[in-house]
Amino acid sequence: MIYGPTLLFAIGEGAVIPLIPVIADRLGADVALAALVASALVVGQLCGNIPAGWAVARFGERVTMGVAGIIVLAGLVGVVFASSLAVFAAAVFLIGFCAAAFALARHSFMTTRVPLHFRARALSLLGGTFRAGMFVGPFISAALLGIFGDETASVIFFAVCQVATILLVFFGPDPERAVPVGAGSTQRPAAATGEAEDSGEPVTGAIPTVERAGVFRTMWRFRGVLARLGLAAASLSAVRSARQVVLPLWGVSLGLDAGTIAVVVGVSGAIDFALFYASGQVMDRFGRLWAALPAMILMGAGFIALSFTHDLGSAAMWYAMFAAVLGVGNGLSSGILLTLGADIAPPTEPAAFLGSWRTLTDAGGAVAPLLVSALTAVASISVGVGAVGAIAVFGAVGFIRWVPRYVPRTR
Repeated sequence: MIYGPTLLFAIGEGAVIPLIPVIADRLGADVALAALVASALVVGQLCGNIPAGWAVARFGERVTMGVAGIIVLAGLVGVVFASSLAVFAAAVFLIGFCAAAFALARHSFMTTRVPLHFRARALSLLGGTFRAGMFVGPFISAALLGIFGDETASVIFFAVCQVATILLVFFGPDPERAVPVGAGSTQRPAAATGEAEDSGEPVTGAIPTVERAGVFRTMWRFRGVLARLGLAAASLSAVRSARQVVLPLWGVSLGLDAGTIAVVVGVSGAIDFALFYASGQVMDRFGRLWAALPAMILMGAGFIALSFTHDLGSAAMWYAMFAAVLGVGNGLSSGILLTLGADIAPPTEPAAFLGSWRTLTDAGGAVAPLLVSALTAVASISVGVGAVGAIAVFGAVGFIRWVPRYVPRTR
């Protein structure tokens, strides 16, 4: 019940994400416009964090996730019957909006219930459920495309996963009642103790709940850590989000068919998925920076190198190779954003802070595809991909500077 609903959602979403640029292309979008439509998913998740944080605090995880699953079904109906790019983009936005509920509900649950000494492994497992979706989903999508020859089959598969998720959430055991609150914090976070000059005012206890404080007020109260470590985390989110958009988009720009693109994205996801638990082990044993820094360096180098291969005769081979490199880098970053958010969140009632944290990191994820789209329209897709690599380098410097200052030592 802790990982199952998120896993089902991720598998269904993973089957559809590689096809978003393909469907947009069929509806008449060029490469730049297809990137813009694909970015609607992460923009929707960004916009969904604030209402998701309020809903989790007000109604609990079960109701929030169940209602979000029902709304996703409405979005999938829009994807199937979309007759224009505007309707299709709105449906994709709605799916991303509801995805925030699944992510924030489990993040808040585990922040208050998982002990610090194995927090990174537990949250890496949670991140691994999303990676499992990115691994299994594209292969299922490729198989369905081979059998039916229509993207609608993958969308229907996502709908079936959602129905199973809704049934599991509403009729399965409730983990909120099974696990007591308070198991998760054996140490006060650095952002909530002794750093008054960075957060704006002294913090003497837990922050108020979402209803009393609100996400935006919490952002202002903890603006020091959010503007510093949060900005580095947002750059990691931007690079991750760009990977999900760039890989399918790069394949479309090379003229590859949907099945080939789905397989390449699936192989990248398989590598990503294989490394997710190793990331948690590294963070719990050696510290958060030892996972964050190699991940950012690998992804930055991969994007920058990929940007020089578009017009080469062996462009398809380089595409597959650097997709694998990006999979390694992304796998090493599994659970980092979840773990850092849990590390610096107040030990009780963390929902408001996590809503702020996720809003900031998802903002990075939302901006990256828009940046790729804009640079593709103005210059070329190669320039857009190279810019993502530069963002990764900036993020690596930020992690080196701010992780030792704000994140408590786990040992």
